Amino acid sequence: MTAQPISSAAQTFGARVRAHRQNLGKSQEQLAEAAGLHWTFIGQVERGKRNLSLHNLLKIAAGLQVDPGELVQGLRLEE
Repeated sequence: MTAQPISSAAQTFGARVRAHRQNLGKSQEQLAEAAGLHWTFIGQVERGKRNLSLHNLLKIAAGLQVDPGELVQGLRLEE
């Protein structure tokens, strides 16, 4: 049994990261290297299991060569 994503926002963010990464033809390992992060961290982000710091969000966006706003646009916390 796998744990649920921490929120729907984290799940959506992770799906966006995965989609951008796959569109670039990069593996999680390649994105992690480009972003200066560990590949297991990228996997956790893509599964919505991590609450990112601003710095890590910026690193991932840089690794994906996208504006960080593209990854977070329209995300809202559930109430």
